[in-house]
Amino acid sequence: MKKHIYIYSPSSAVRDKASFKRGIKRLQALGHEVEVDEAALATHQRFAGDDETRLAAIHRAAASGADVALISRGGYGLTRLLPAINYKAVAKAVAKGTKFVGLSDFTAFQMALLAKTGAVTWAGPSLGEDFGAVAGPDDIMEACFDDLITGQVEGTGWQLPKIATNSIALTAGVAKASERFTINNAVLWGGNLAMLASLVGTPYLPVIKGGILFIEDVGEHPFRVERMLAQLLQAGLLAQQKAIIFGQFSNYKLVPHDKGYKLAGVVSWLQSQVKARVLTGLPFGHVPTKVLLPVGQAITLAVEDRDAFLLWGHQH
Repeated sequence: MKKHIYIYSPSSAVRDKASFKRGIKRLQALGHEVEVDEAALATHQRFAGDDETRLAAIHRAAASGADVALISRGGYGLTRLLPAINYKAVAKAVAKGTKFVGLSDFTAFQMALLAKTGAVTWAGPSLGEDFGAVAGPDDIMEACFDDLITGQVEGTGWQLPKIATNSIALTAGVAKASERFTINNAVLWGGNLAMLASLVGTPYLPVIKGGILFIEDVGEHPFRVERMLAQLLQAGLLAQQKAIIFGQFSNYKLVPHDKGYKLAGVVSWLQSQVKARVLTGLPFGHVPTKVLLPVGQAITLAVEDRDAFLLWGHQH
């Protein structure tokens, strides 16, 4: 089914032009109409154009009437734009059917839009790193994206990791044998952990009570992950959630000083601090295999043994 996809760059400059072009060709090969924003390849310092340029790109994406507004890449740059974004215009575009998709730095935009309007966006791929990957797009990611644009996406599932028997046991997030539970009508929110932590104390972090928070990050050592989680915890945000789901934390390197301190220990520590269910293994983050998630939508979380499901097709 041919869809209109609008590509724009609200964050860092596109340095890898080859992946950008591959991504466009891949989407076109799938039969879609791809419209590239006039400033998609603009550069200013580390950004895809100065603030005014990137702000205008966001508003052009909202006015495009596209089925999907897809970021070229993440990086950094959206946080400084948050006070100037026309959130009503973006929410109006969402109401008319435009699905804003992205991750990483895009989390700042998603949280601000949710806080200001309640509009739902999608945590998902970017053009270059995902559709423009040298090895080609990940099959699961591409299937999830296809489900989104054809209106068939109703949920996702994954298998929780087995309990670790060595070092620090990864008991958190692993459903005990025969454990079953369901959390209904909880708002799914979150994304990149560094972006979430950076928004604490600002008007751009939504107040979600009884929600399901999902988190991911890249290049962040476990102690920095714990420090950011401690910030959310001590700000009172985690106590208000029914579940916290760890996505993928990739591209970090342990050092001899850690002496066995790993991400598994961070998860266990968090579980000891909150009453919320803490789950791990969600296939989302700075990795090729990623599902698409409706940020700001009321969903159902269901766990049976090691099988976990996020369901939203029945929620309206």
